[in-house]
Amino acid sequence: MTTKEYLTQAWRVDRMVNAKLKQVRTLRSHAELASSVISGMPVSGTRNFHRMEDIIVKLLELESEINADIDTLVELKRDIITVIKRVPNEEYRELLELRYLAFLPWSEIAHDMRRSQDYIFELHRKALAKTKIPDERKNPVNGVESQ
Repeated sequence: MTTKEYLTQAWRVDRMVNAKLKQVRTLRSHAELASSVISGMPVSGTRNFHRMEDIIVKLLELESEINADIDTLVELKRDIITVIKRVPNEEYRELLELRYLAFLPWSEIAHDMRRSQDYIFELHRKALAKTKIPDERKNPVNGVESQ
């Protein structure tokens, strides 16, 4: 695994969490719709509680996955912070933190650091060259050991 791939893992996990949170919002919306349909039905009609149960089960499973992903993200960010702290140059560390922990786009990083985007790209290349990742790391996204 390259240094860039290692540092990018947190961003990928963060995106997965955000995608699952969107799914939770959609499921909650469906649950609200299903409950309003059920409560609006005449008492003598047959109610379909299974649809509501299915939605609730899916919500619980998805929230459990999100919690596990958040745990992975926190642990991964902790590891990345440790790696970045070992980089000898303060400007490199700032750039790496903005990109791989705050997940800022290049334009914002350039603005925050008061540098041109071309300079930021060159600085990034140098920062990656000075960053040493641990040898035996597992990729939390898919559980595959890095080579």
